[in-house]
Amino acid sequence: MEPLMSVRNLKMHYPIKKVDSFTKYDLLKAVDGINFDLFEGETLGLVGESGCGKSTTRKLLLYVEEPTEGKVYYQGSNIFEMSKAELKKFRRNVQTVYQDPYSSLNPKWKVVKLVSEPMVIHKIGNRKSRAEKVKELMSLVGLREEYADSFSHEFSGGQRQRISIARALALDPRVIIADEPVSALDVSIQAQVINLFEDLKKQLNLTYIFISHDLNVIKHISDRVAVMYLGKIVELAGKDELFEDAKHPYTKALIRSIPIPDPEMDAKLASLEGEIPSPINPPTGCAFHPRCPEVMDICRRVSPEILPVAKSHEVSCHLYTNDSMA
Repeated sequence: MEPLMSVRNLKMHYPIKKVDSFTKYDLLKAVDGINFDLFEGETLGLVGESGCGKSTTRKLLLYVEEPTEGKVYYQGSNIFEMSKAELKKFRRNVQTVYQDPYSSLNPKWKVVKLVSEPMVIHKIGNRKSRAEKVKELMSLVGLREEYADSFSHEFSGGQRQRISIARALALDPRVIIADEPVSALDVSIQAQVINLFEDLKKQLNLTYIFISHDLNVIKHISDRVAVMYLGKIVELAGKDELFEDAKHPYTKALIRSIPIPDPEMDAKLASLEGEIPSPINPPTGCAFHPRCPEVMDICRRVSPEILPVAKSHEVSCHLYTNDSMA
């Protein structure tokens, strides 16, 4: 089965001027050589701590920023080499839902204008047909059609996020990249929005990249999971395999830190020692080694490659390479 999207050696290094120099720069390695495939109809979860490079990855996948290095293929074509016409078609097919529905929607615009704007930009239909499409989308995301004539500031957070989802669906995309789409919502509303994403996936045959720091959300919605740490993917596997048989020490620590929703259980949450290293000056060798409970000497010297350890399960760790015996 051919992937719908493929990411190869994708990097985003930002130059940062040194405090003591006017001519020399450091590099902030926000994304540092990641690879993965996205298959039609699946939900790929992208998870990791804040600052690991998840949101920068989203920007690169949408070609909001020019990468330092690497390629992103959509249906076999590198998006960074597309013509303007090809890129416009690509952006019709790949849409995004942002984290904060309060800042991503213009409070001065009515919902009908917010949701129809992508159709205006891509010259789809006329004013009447676009207004009808907006009403269909409102109903699809669980909002009353008459709300289309209201302003976005009149809605709650959960309703605003439903409006954002309707806007992302306006062009009938094949792929939606959702960047922390429920983290700004009340817990009671999060489940409703997650269930909406799942229902829309089935109804419209959508493909998702779902970005979150919340492993409970990722576990609920994903088919496969990619775990990021300091700009790199350190583990990639099917959801069930990852949560039942995680390999990388970082992934294991994340899973152990998930709160157990049972007041009868006196469980002490596991926590990682130390802080995330700076992406400007990452550690030598494996970036996780200063915090790793299973660190070996080779971890301090050599950066591990991400290699298969089982079918559809890859991990970047010297515990699973022959080099660990060196």
